[in-house]
Amino acid sequence: MSLRSTLAAAAAVLSLALPVAASAAELKVAYVDLQRVLLEVDDGKAAKARLQKWLEDRQKEIDKEQETLRKEKDTLDKQASAMSEATRTQKATELQKKVMELAQKYERSRAEAANKERQEMEPIVNRIDQVIASIAERDGLGMVLDKRDSGIVFALSQYDISNEVVRSYNNSASKKPAPAAKDAPVKK
Repeated sequence: MSLRSTLAAAAAVLSLALPVAASAAELKVAYVDLQRVLLEVDDGKAAKARLQKWLEDRQKEIDKEQETLRKEKDTLDKQASAMSEATRTQKATELQKKVMELAQKYERSRAEAANKERQEMEPIVNRIDQVIASIAERDGLGMVLDKRDSGIVFALSQYDISNEVVRSYNNSASKKPAPAAKDAPVKK
């Protein structure tokens, strides 16, 4: 390859690389801890409190049923020697069926809790996304990464906009009604 060809190739590569390097130098990036934001915004705190109360009520109900079954088992154990083999087997089978039903109820309750959490948090997450987009647009950010899901191992705290997102969300929430879960009744 001649010197002229080498210089032409180098000039072509530089002409392609310089705009990319210049645009990369202008790219502004920030990150946000979405999990922390979700727990710190006022609507997130309220949703978390509602979910916690619901879970506690469910747990009390299951604990009550579990205690009833425990007493029933104790009674069966005490009276077992006075029962015929067929009656004892029948009572033990009935008790085992009740235990299985309670276990199934517990599993349904867990699934329902996950669904309820998704319904409660989805409108809040959507609004957080809108707040992040408006901050990014206002500050000219080319990218905003989620601290936990983006693979960020280390980043300077000056690029963390989590506090700004919480502040902006809560300020905008005071001007707008809180997002309601899809199944929640709407006040008129």
